[in-house]
Amino acid sequence: MSLLPVAEALDRILAAIAGPVEAEEVPITRAAGRTLAADLRATRTQPPFPASAMDGYAVRAADVATVPARLRLIGTSAAGHGFAGPLGPGEAVRIFTGAPVPEGADAILIQENAEAEGETVTAREPVAAGRFLRRAGLDFCGGETLLRAGETLDARRLALAASAGYAVLPVRRKPRVAVLATGDELVRPGEPAAWDQIVASNGLALAALSLEAGAETIDLGIVSDDLAALRDAVGRARAAEADLLVTLGGASVGDHDLVQAALGAEGMELGFWRVALRPGKPLMHGRLGRMAVIGLPGNPVSSIVCGLLFVVPAIRALLGDPRAGEDRSEPALLGRDMPANDARQDYLRARLDTAPDRLPLAHPETRQDSSMLSVLGTSEALLIRPPHAGPAKAGDPCRIIRLDRRIL
Repeated sequence: MSLLPVAEALDRILAAIAGPVEAEEVPITRAAGRTLAADLRATRTQPPFPASAMDGYAVRAADVATVPARLRLIGTSAAGHGFAGPLGPGEAVRIFTGAPVPEGADAILIQENAEAEGETVTAREPVAAGRFLRRAGLDFCGGETLLRAGETLDARRLALAASAGYAVLPVRRKPRVAVLATGDELVRPGEPAAWDQIVASNGLALAALSLEAGAETIDLGIVSDDLAALRDAVGRARAAEADLLVTLGGASVGDHDLVQAALGAEGMELGFWRVALRPGKPLMHGRLGRMAVIGLPGNPVSSIVCGLLFVVPAIRALLGDPRAGEDRSEPALLGRDMPANDARQDYLRARLDTAPDRLPLAHPETRQDSSMLSVLGTSEALLIRPPHAGPAKAGDPCRIIRLDRRIL
């Protein structure tokens, strides 16, 4: 069986997503990290009135074209306490940053360039019309589209939504991702391990990746290499109405690799199995009714790399993110010579040497075994080596996926 190219595997996974999950409304105070389900249009204009950008005096530019110029103070305009009357010739209003500019004023004389005494202010410098004045709608106008469906609501987008007048926001329900680890050799962190067992780690990693991508997780625990037990776990995922089932380990065809058989017995339609990448060749994808299935390798580094490449985009597609399949790599330069590559696309763990005046140098770690979390944990990027790439020299261009930045 030929191996599926990485890009085609991702395209198939995203194409099989039935559509974004349904929308719900949440208070803006609980919307951080959620994904917008609809475009947001401003319900108001910001600022809703001409506002001062500085502390000083609201004036008519014509009155201070020749200095010194003496003006009569007729009031004060502060934020939340605007001066309601008009400003006439020869008059000024004391004003503070953010306060409404009185009708008739067309400039702000900053306080550093003025002297006040009693009810008189003297302008020491001329000021041009429009200076230090924010026009109404400078930021945005009512009805203007400010945010698009599929965007993640981070701090800056929440601030924009709030200023646009929203107390409640339409967001996508969090996709439910069930995580199933398999293998007689696995124990949970903190549990005693026999001499022939290891601590399960990739389930925690995939749950963390899923949460960061915007999902909620269902922990199906660690299931032994037993067909009946695996079928029961799959049934629990379906009963929990998971949108995506992620299995860890057992997706190959060895004597103890029973995940594919268990899913098949439950009625899974197999989409593909085995992808031309390293680490992570025994990757499986299918559908079980409305639930998507992604079977990841058991090696921890393989499962985390494949989680970044396939699980995170699948979750973003479930959230309606139009950028779900977007290439997240960026240009870099090789930090050392590289030999020719074979038919699989490599994702090499690498350290980065950065400088402000050039692209980062990507130095592949000397140890690339897919079981070595210590290498992945200290790496800063995945260096991508395309299939059948020829020998490359240090300084040649390459592509990397940074591990120290959010993937969203």
